[in-house]
Amino acid sequence: MAVSTEPMSEAPPLDPAAPVAADKPKTDEGSFVWFLVKLVVAVVLFRTLLFTSFMIPSESMMPRLLTGDYLFAAKWPYGYSRASLPFDLDVGGGRLFGDLPARGDVVIFKHPVDRSDYVKRVIGLPGDTVQMVAGVLHLNGVPVQKRRIADFVVPIAADEGCRGVRFTRKLAGGGFACSYPQFRETLPGGASYNVLDLGLLPQDTTPPVVVPEGRLFLMGDNRDNSLDSRFPAVAQQGIGLVPVDNVAGQASFMFFSTSSRWGSPSTWLSGIRWRRMGRAI
Repeated sequence: MAVSTEPMSEAPPLDPAAPVAADKPKTDEGSFVWFLVKLVVAVVLFRTLLFTSFMIPSESMMPRLLTGDYLFAAKWPYGYSRASLPFDLDVGGGRLFGDLPARGDVVIFKHPVDRSDYVKRVIGLPGDTVQMVAGVLHLNGVPVQKRRIADFVVPIAADEGCRGVRFTRKLAGGGFACSYPQFRETLPGGASYNVLDLGLLPQDTTPPVVVPEGRLFLMGDNRDNSLDSRFPAVAQQGIGLVPVDNVAGQASFMFFSTSSRWGSPSTWLSGIRWRRMGRAI
């Protein structure tokens, strides 16, 4: 077998005077900062133009919404105003691409006095006359259809109570629940939803109120446990007739729900209401 006798080529010697290629600068830190900037911009745009989140703090919107429900509210259906902006930034009055809510919509809005977040259902639009007569809602002089349906039953913890002892029920499997009289109410135009009515109370009979231009008459579905447009606007209490510009968005769907008490870790997992997640409002 022939063996090559050609000499092996040698690598040329390094020239000390030749320029040496510089190492590429590390960009990991810069990339992370840029990622954070883009993330902040995306969150601000999401919160400003698309959705805002809200946690239900009370029973005023039972049976549809329970204390501990977390929901997203869409901002674009009614246009944009100061109430739509993160942190309630004061940019003056008025709305951009403004539109009125429809009767029956559930809206997130700023309280007219202290500008805290509230949630209620739209009942009266500008020009409407709203009145309660012995627990029956009247719109423009006409009674709104109200039909009795099965009681609304919500389990309670051992140390919780109902709005009255007469509404407390012992469950077959143990434990207790509140069982509240429930009705199906249907507004002109077809919007239909359930309300609770615990009996005749002073707020069940009111004088007729004409909703002025630029205002809304809002009510809670838990009619006897809701400080709403039937009461004058007072900080942390009634809301009076709410300016349309105070509406931040339309309640859309629930993304989380829990009956857990944060001071009691044993309830953190057991209190999650899995079946309510993803529900439309």
